Amino acid sequence: MTTAQTFGLYGHMPTGLFDLERGTVQCSPLVPGATVLSGWHPQSCSGLTVHAPASTIERRHVLALALRALVPGAPLAVFAAKDKGGTRIKAELEAFGCAVEPEHRKHVRIALTRCVEHPIGLDDAIAAGAPRILPDLGLWSQPGLFNWDRIDPGSELLIAHLPPLKGRGADLGCGIGILAHAALAGGACAQMTLIDIDERALAVAERNTHVAGVTTLWADVRTAKTLPTGLDFVVTNPPFHDVGTEDRSLGQSFITRAAEMLRPGGVLWLTANRHLPYEETLTPLFDSVELIAQAKGFKVYAARKATVSAKSASAKSSAAKAAIDRAWKAAR
Repeated sequence: MTTAQTFGLYGHMPTGLFDLERGTVQCSPLVPGATVLSGWHPQSCSGLTVHAPASTIERRHVLALALRALVPGAPLAVFAAKDKGGTRIKAELEAFGCAVEPEHRKHVRIALTRCVEHPIGLDDAIAAGAPRILPDLGLWSQPGLFNWDRIDPGSELLIAHLPPLKGRGADLGCGIGILAHAALAGGACAQMTLIDIDERALAVAERNTHVAGVTTLWADVRTAKTLPTGLDFVVTNPPFHDVGTEDRSLGQSFITRAAEMLRPGGVLWLTANRHLPYEETLTPLFDSVELIAQAKGFKVYAARKATVSAKSASAKSSAAKAAIDRAWKAAR
């Protein structure tokens, strides 16, 4: 819940860029647990700091949501890297009717303004960035999500080689639910959990997989304390960029968490860019790792978790050896 005394922060801010008001509330859909800006009531906020998204439609959508939430006269500080939309935020705020004071700090462009009494064109910008149905796919999506208006080639390759799946499963980094939608198509999944760090993705994924047994979990896969376990399968097309920079540890974390979530004998279905060296992460965690397909710069793996843990196998081997030794001694 927000009030006119609420100060908000949208996204993550570089250390030392701004001094935030005490009790500032995080309102980005990319921060699990945040009170998401799209749900704030008009004129319910007394100040906002916004790390503006790089995508134009998404950025204008967020700026419009911010201006809608602010009381007239309330301060709004917007920043972005120069090559991530920072050069455009001044003109975009001016198009909403705001007077803007530009600044440059720490390699970012900053636009300082105050909410005007009657901003121009907020409804149009909010509608342009809102969820919508994609006619070509028959699925819901929203500008700003990963490959929001098409199926990415990696997911497409995995779907083409995905066998009928049954039992309990999960989609890690589900996005709009492309992989989950395909996994559920066979009708043999008793339960499936869709997990993503983006609240907006989960909202449309839920629309796209609206069947019994589907639940959503807003969480960062890398740090989530509670994830489903004992699963029959996991499907994933893990991200490998964090704030625009390639980070292979993202996918490696997804693989590690998938191994923890699967039951013995459960299978991870993974798609990834061909250049990413995930094999070195898969091999120690799974009993078998099979390269299913390679095409158009992507690869698909099926990795099966061992039916018996190494520790249990060692214990059984030792017990069997002891039994043989006892039998041999008795025979003598």
